Amino acid sequence: MALFPSLPDESHLSDVFQRFPDNAGPLMVYLEGILRAEGVFSIGQRELIAAYVSGLNACTFCYGSHRVYSEVFGIPRGLVDALLRDIDSADIAENMKPVMRYVRKLNDLPSKLVQADADAVFAVGWSEEALFEAVQVCAAFNLMNRIVEGAGVSFDYDQNDDVRRELRNRRQHSYLDFGRRLGVLPPEDESLNV
Repeated sequence: MALFPSLPDESHLSDVFQRFPDNAGPLMVYLEGILRAEGVFSIGQRELIAAYVSGLNACTFCYGSHRVYSEVFGIPRGLVDALLRDIDSADIAENMKPVMRYVRKLNDLPSKLVQADADAVFAVGWSEEALFEAVQVCAAFNLMNRIVEGAGVSFDYDQNDDVRRELRNRRQHSYLDFGRRLGVLPPEDESLNV
């Protein structure tokens, strides 16, 4: 249930940003850059990290939507849940396991990160750019999870089969388009394309 009286009981992130549009536009631009622009990790891998972080934080809304998006962008169904249970036994490429361990530690115990954590990621062939992408996705979803939970967004993708099906059928998802639909970004402003 929404924690703000001006939001509907079964609120969605779109309700929050339409009610509080200040700074939502720049946030959509940032999310587009870290989740949809060219990167070292595939879009699916970045969505996997977003869903994983949201699962660690028990953010039902972000976990549900980004788990679906990870599947849309090529991540096998059930992988996010498997990672949440145990990274070591999850059926994921071996070179992704140190990345996911780093993300988990950054999420849960950021002040405990040490050089050995980064070195484990580099040892399996990932670059500093790759690790920084993972750091940005983790950080962005800590922010998003707190916005969602702090406002009391209660929409649950697992309880809305039609919406989940619609997301699965979408082959494209742009945060810029989402921001434009909400009115927090100007229509088709080419300068925003990342």
